[in-house]
Amino acid sequence: MSLLSKQRHASSRSKSSGNGKRKIKFRDRRRSESGNYFSATKMADADESVPMRRRGGAITARLKKAGVVNLLTKDGYKHAKIKGVLESKDNRNFARQNIITKGTIINTDMGKAVVTNRPGRDGAVTAKLIE
Repeated sequence: MSLLSKQRHASSRSKSSGNGKRKIKFRDRRRSESGNYFSATKMADADESVPMRRRGGAITARLKKAGVVNLLTKDGYKHAKIKGVLESKDNRNFARQNIITKGTIINTDMGKAVVTNRPGRDGAVTAKLIE
């Protein structure tokens, strides 16, 4: 897919200027204003990440498949295996497709947990145990 099909983060060109005058385009869209595709981190047996180039040439990990979660408990952080996706606040179909996003409630070895980070951006899944 081309860069033109990505989401753009810039001011709207279609709105009026406030006094009824037609807005005139003074420059084209820039590549830095375009977002990126949705990573759709899925549940799997093992973690799988791909490198992603960020602005300024920085390289970060983009998590494609997640099998392990860093779980915050009363005793601190522990590793737990992800058993399933129970519900997602973003989209109810994400739970059916086992897609993990921030705010998703997952089932782990230690019990239910809510995801506190963005796995597609951070390269790992971090969650907080629900009592």
